[in-house]
Amino acid sequence: MDATPVHAEQPPTGGAELKNRWPFVRAALGGAAAAALAAATLAPQPAGAAPLRFSLPQLDAARLELSRSAAIPGTAWVTDPRLDRVVVTADPTVTGGRMAQLNRVVSGLGEKALVRRTTTRLTRFIAGGDGIYGAKYRCSLGFNVSKGDTAPKWGEAYFLTAGHCGAVEQTWSDGKGGPQIGATESYSFPGHDYALVRYTADVPHPSQVNLHGLLGAGGAQDIRQAADATMGEAVQRSGSTTGVHAGKVTGLDATVNYQEGTVTGLIETDVCAEGGDSGGALFDGDKALGLTSGGSGNCTTGGTTYYQPVKPALAAYGVRIP
Repeated sequence: MDATPVHAEQPPTGGAELKNRWPFVRAALGGAAAAALAAATLAPQPAGAAPLRFSLPQLDAARLELSRSAAIPGTAWVTDPRLDRVVVTADPTVTGGRMAQLNRVVSGLGEKALVRRTTTRLTRFIAGGDGIYGAKYRCSLGFNVSKGDTAPKWGEAYFLTAGHCGAVEQTWSDGKGGPQIGATESYSFPGHDYALVRYTADVPHPSQVNLHGLLGAGGAQDIRQAADATMGEAVQRSGSTTGVHAGKVTGLDATVNYQEGTVTGLIETDVCAEGGDSGGALFDGDKALGLTSGGSGNCTTGGTTYYQPVKPALAAYGVRIP
């Protein structure tokens, strides 16, 4: 496809007031509009028809074939256990020969897969706004973490954000043009979508997610543990652009094909997000679940958003919550 998943990137704007709210972990979604995949149109089955029953190995084999033959930018897929199918999503940039290729591959998989279209482009969520600021781009802080069990690095302070944010910015501030508070130490993107930023300034870094006034001024959710998301789980996501929104987990181990490459193992949700929310926190109560990666739609029409699970990021960097 011609459009790039980074098309939502914008120069940072505004945000001096962030310093007053910095004690709350900035869990924000990034880049472009987040959610609103058009609903899949499925042919009705006759009354009493037996549901499809494909084994997980059969569906995994279908996903493998999609990875081999249809890893087209602007597409995503996830196994939907409710449908016993692999649901493949194609955004409006997938046209012509690429759409024909996708249809050909999916057709070859028979009833194990289906295609649905979205009305908005699939993109990463990095954009301008108040969150964590680099030289050109703004993202959101996901979770504060610590590293080191022995002196002199006992409890060294870091935070997690999206890998595609770490890929484009080396240093971060808590306001546009403000003093540096952190430096990107490592990132993984594509493949995964997580980054580790080391605090370089003595600023508060509690294990909390900013609720953006949801519970009144200064509201925050304490984060005490990391957990795996589960199908149907009720979740919330906090972002610097759109605040806190709620929804549920609609898929696990999702694959998303960004222009820059493929990211696998993502959490799919029906929670909306918009530009500037990248890297923000997906959570359930005091449980950290994921970091905002990308999606399609917005918080007016709704949509679909994908998250990098947080536990693989913790394991990759040897850090912990809190």
